Amino acid sequence: MEQIMNYIKPELIVAAVALYFIGMWLKQAAFIKNKYIPLIIGVIAVLLCSIWVLATCTLSTGQDVALAVFTAIVQGILVAGLSTYVNQFIKQMKKDE
Repeated sequence: MEQIMNYIKPELIVAAVALYFIGMWLKQAAFIKNKYIPLIIGVIAVLLCSIWVLATCTLSTGQDVALAVFTAIVQGILVAGLSTYVNQFIKQMKKDE
């Protein structure tokens, strides 16, 4: 977990928490199959991170745009992974073994 935290921007930790709750809501929604929840969370995460990247950087060259796209995708994947990790951690802690 500590290694993941070294790569996620601290400002985006709150997005992982929000994604966790969105995932819990999606799990309770009868119209969405469980197998699609990670994909939906991943897409939402990349969109949230894209908004953050666009709000925090200036895009003056093509290189800046490419870096922004890369950062948004990578941070989105990491934040989605973190929310899934937290979900699994909570599930495992509830098990009696």
